[in-house]
Amino acid sequence: MDNMSITNTPTSNDACLSIVHSLMCHRQGGESETFAKRAIESLVKKLKEKKDELDSLITAITTNGAHPSKCVTIQRTLDGRLQVAGRKGFPHVIYARLWRWPDLHKNELKHVKYCQYAFDLKCDSVCVNPYHYERVVSPGIDLSGLTLQSNVSYFLRKQLVFLTAPSRFGQRNDTRAAPSSMMVKDEYVHDFEGQPSLSTEGHSIQTIQHPPSNRASTETYSTPALLAPSESNATSTANFPNIPVASTRPVHNELAFQPPISNHPAPEYWCSIAYFEMDVQVGETFKVPSSCPIVTVDGYVDPSGGDRFCLGQLSNVHRTEAIERARLHIGKGVQLECKGEGDVWVRCLSDHAVFVQSYYLDREAGRAPGDAVHKIYPSAYIKVFDLRQCHRQMQQQAATAQAAAAAQAAAVAGNIPGPGSVGGIAPAISLSAAAGIGVDDLRRLCILRMSFVKGWGPDYPRQSIKETPCWIEIHLHRALQLLDEVLHTMPIADPQPLD
Repeated sequence: MDNMSITNTPTSNDACLSIVHSLMCHRQGGESETFAKRAIESLVKKLKEKKDELDSLITAITTNGAHPSKCVTIQRTLDGRLQVAGRKGFPHVIYARLWRWPDLHKNELKHVKYCQYAFDLKCDSVCVNPYHYERVVSPGIDLSGLTLQSNVSYFLRKQLVFLTAPSRFGQRNDTRAAPSSMMVKDEYVHDFEGQPSLSTEGHSIQTIQHPPSNRASTETYSTPALLAPSESNATSTANFPNIPVASTRPVHNELAFQPPISNHPAPEYWCSIAYFEMDVQVGETFKVPSSCPIVTVDGYVDPSGGDRFCLGQLSNVHRTEAIERARLHIGKGVQLECKGEGDVWVRCLSDHAVFVQSYYLDREAGRAPGDAVHKIYPSAYIKVFDLRQCHRQMQQQAATAQAAAAAQAAAVAGNIPGPGSVGGIAPAISLSAAAGIGVDDLRRLCILRMSFVKGWGPDYPRQSIKETPCWIEIHLHRALQLLDEVLHTMPIADPQPLD
């Protein structure tokens, strides 16, 4: 029984080890594995004689609060604190951090009305059921100390309204709701670290903003109901004034009537995702089956598989404290969705923005490929890859390289053609540069890169995504399949290494 699968939910009649193992699979990653195991073992042993409460705990944790549960109580100590692994803390806070909010502050918990043994009620017993508490942000945040440019200050103030407004981020009667708002103390600072100067000169800004939009509610494609309407639609671009935003084009039905680009069967996996910390890949590459068009990448520690890649469980002996801190804020992460033959959309589920390298978004914003970093805000849902556009680009670049190589060969042979006869190459592009387009240059068209929490580029202290603490690289298999077809029809120069 101790080796029971995590898919089989235990009961109070099972061995302590089996119950602890199951509950460990649902921890949120804010504490070390050793501390979490000690805390859970201690609680399970205290509840072993109170089977109904232990069953309530198991039900609450394994269903993420989806079903009503009773109070789960332990004896109140003299000073109200519980000691675990040499550390003391308030018991309801310890277990709320373990299973719900890893970055929780002790003053941010408020018990639900039906909790009979809440910590604040000063009873002899204390309820530690994490789903009998709600998270609230302390009032009275003073912005007077901010010395920022007027545009930035105004933007931050509007952001604070977004963070603390009661109708935002799930302040619902449902006790299973996400935090009522983001924790302003740390996350607020992190999200705007290195915020670029908001000049009105569009091309002087390297980071392009993508705030949430009401447009998501009118999309042709139905989207998963992961967030309540008040969360996903309440925030419009009106909350982000004076910010350059990439244009969002309406979604049409043309994909439903377009023939496939290739008759080659779709690949078994539609994408593969590699996770990096700085310039080191951590863990194995995660492949997403074509049978799972939507995949979630989050910071939790549940076992990965199928449509979910959990980064919290991955270990790295070279992990620094800064990386560990950043990982704590990945939270619900992002959702990647494959539409049609191979278009890709991203939904930011995290409380923090994610930063994306996307040639499609570069083109939509009128930038050169790789010239910009795209900041996608919480709750935003945006297209980041277009398969047909990518296919056209790879065909054009391959044809350009082939024509340039032929022109170079002709020049070496002494038959120098006119400037307008090099396969449509713009005069500003040299023959050697065009002929030097390699396989890896084309492969970049089929790859997305995304950093959690921290941005990079000229507007940030980090100049490359490889300097960010936690990021992923997404290889799109249908696009790579099309590239293979293109390469079989056109000779390409030797590959150059990825930067």
